[in-house]
Amino acid sequence: MSDISTPMIKELRDRTGAGPMDCKKALVECGADMDKAADYLRKKGLAAAAKKVGRIATEGTVISYIHGGGRIGVLAEINCETDFVARGETFLTFAKEITLQAAAMNPTYVSVDEIPAEVVAKERQFRLDQAKQSGKPEAVIGKIVEGQLAKWQKEICLLEQTWFKDDSKAMKDLLQELIAKTGENCKVRRVVRFELGEGLEKKKDDFAAEVAKQAGLA
Repeated sequence: MSDISTPMIKELRDRTGAGPMDCKKALVECGADMDKAADYLRKKGLAAAAKKVGRIATEGTVISYIHGGGRIGVLAEINCETDFVARGETFLTFAKEITLQAAAMNPTYVSVDEIPAEVVAKERQFRLDQAKQSGKPEAVIGKIVEGQLAKWQKEICLLEQTWFKDDSKAMKDLLQELIAKTGENCKVRRVVRFELGEGLEKKKDDFAAEVAKQAGLA
């Protein structure tokens, strides 16, 4: 396709991190539609990333972020396979985004797999009792409860959360993009968030907006 220009390839590279030949091929396959080409590359990247998940990732970095003059602190460990990738800008930028997300959105867990079975069971029973009291037909109660559980998990798990900088992506999408760009298995191993006076009664602030402002997004 002759109308695939260099600026188009560059724009797609900036959006996806894919190589120039892959970007050109995606644009050709998708009729020069930028959004479709980005989805095409993302799916291709996810397939490649899935093959890397079982590989050992023991390198990486421990990164910290302090917000609001010491009001909130986040400490995170992000893993990859090699020290070379761990020192790279792509990896470190992702690690920073993890700390910013944790500071802004206060997740309880990193991933759904971390939620204890008894916590899920308790939440499911609570939602089930609520649904039954609502008078909804028995046939749809199960679907309602599972939908509510999925939404709850998305709120409390960092990788399931919507990226506070771009609500078209979840944090797990950023992780998959990192794996595709680096060619290594990368993991968010653990994240700890501290908030000054946590557990004490105090004024509630919009930390998501505050972190976004400090990051220059508002």
